[in-house]
Amino acid sequence: MPNPLLMAAARSPRARRLITAVPVTRKVVDRFVAGEGPAQALEATQRLLDDGLLVTLDLLGEDTRSTDQARGVRDAYVALLEQLGARGVADRAEVSVKLSAIGQLLPGDGEQVALAHARDICTCAEKAGTTVTIDMEDHTTVDSTLRVVRALRVDFPWVGAVLQSCLLRTEQDCRDLAHDGSRIRLVKGAYDEPASVAHREKAEVDKAYVRCLEILMAGAGYPMVATHDPVLVERADQLAQEHGRDRSSYEFQMLYGIRVPEQWRLAASGRRMRVYVAYGDDWYGYFMRRLAERPANVAFFLRSLVSK
Repeated sequence: MPNPLLMAAARSPRARRLITAVPVTRKVVDRFVAGEGPAQALEATQRLLDDGLLVTLDLLGEDTRSTDQARGVRDAYVALLEQLGARGVADRAEVSVKLSAIGQLLPGDGEQVALAHARDICTCAEKAGTTVTIDMEDHTTVDSTLRVVRALRVDFPWVGAVLQSCLLRTEQDCRDLAHDGSRIRLVKGAYDEPASVAHREKAEVDKAYVRCLEILMAGAGYPMVATHDPVLVERADQLAQEHGRDRSSYEFQMLYGIRVPEQWRLAASGRRMRVYVAYGDDWYGYFMRRLAERPANVAFFLRSLVSK
């Protein structure tokens, strides 16, 4: 599970002020975040595409608390998708959307606000010739998020969903969603969840990930294997072979700036390898979760602070 202290820091306004005030932080953040604006994100996208990789773009921001802010995020995604279409790269670059960024947590009808905004984004994505994956957040949002995904798939059956192996419910969710045409990104989970709903030990999360992979590879959907773990990458390939899948029927996904040589290796070997490219000025929570996930990321951050 992610480091609980760093996850607490991700939610702390005081920690945010302290960390973002350190001048070198921005340089370290650049390893994981492809700039603050769409121009920088699109430049990074083009470099990745030129290397034979696929891309999914995420405009950072979550826990939107006003309708104007939610509408602004929707508009930013629409503009980004128009750019992907205009550049002729929409067949290789999609977008990922957090529902909390487009209104899910607004009081009252937040779920319906998010659904309406997501429909607008999906309409633009379809026009551009690409797809949308709806990101998953902490366990309190899972039911709402899956309701929105199901509603979107009535008109946009290609909409992707994300499931987290750390949650106890996820194996059943995999069974429910592993149907024909269903795009499912399987992740371990980047939130500090309670033991009542989640596996707390890394070994248990990994075992659950493999069980979920088995369900998805045996199903009729399109698994998106989001992991940096070489053991799980190898296991995914083994399961695909066992179930008679060719390499076009699933893909690997990794985060921008993490295990880059492995991303190149997988792409060069003929596998579909998609990079999750986050961008935007609201990078703090995303950055802290990346540190919390892997000790190597923390060591990288501390070395950078000492060396400056």
